Amino acid sequence: MKHSGTRHKARNRAVDLLFEAEAKGVSPLDLIEERRTIYIVDDSVGTVHDYTATAVAGFAQDQAQVDAVISSHLDKWQLDRLPAVDRAILRLATWELFNATDVDTVVIVDEAVQLAKELSTDNSPAFVNGVLAKIAELAPQVRSAAAAQPQEAVED
Repeated sequence: MKHSGTRHKARNRAVDLLFEAEAKGVSPLDLIEERRTIYIVDDSVGTVHDYTATAVAGFAQDQAQVDAVISSHLDKWQLDRLPAVDRAILRLATWELFNATDVDTVVIVDEAVQLAKELSTDNSPAFVNGVLAKIAELAPQVRSAAAAQPQEAVED
């Protein structure tokens, strides 16, 4: 099934930006800012959808936690040894699983698998699905804890 919705395109662009940032050794936030600045005078670079910017910024803020979660769910693999595009897909999806409370976890995993089909190797969709299925089990607890944090801060 080919996804053509706005959110799917935003995810695809987020994966592209995460991949490019890692390849260039620059901050993905800097890439977003650069694209938005260039877009003002050259719309051929394409606009950066708000969801793309939100997801990339969220990942950038939580990178250490996201990478630690992914690493702890890799069986006989190391994060830095994965294909870079798979790493970008897993990073985006893991961030979404923990933070995109308006999206069901099944949809997030499905979207990540679809991106792997579109952008990566033949083996990647099954691999991405397997890793994210394990991480998705944690999502309800992480989302609940995050939702409870502001209330706890007010009570202190």
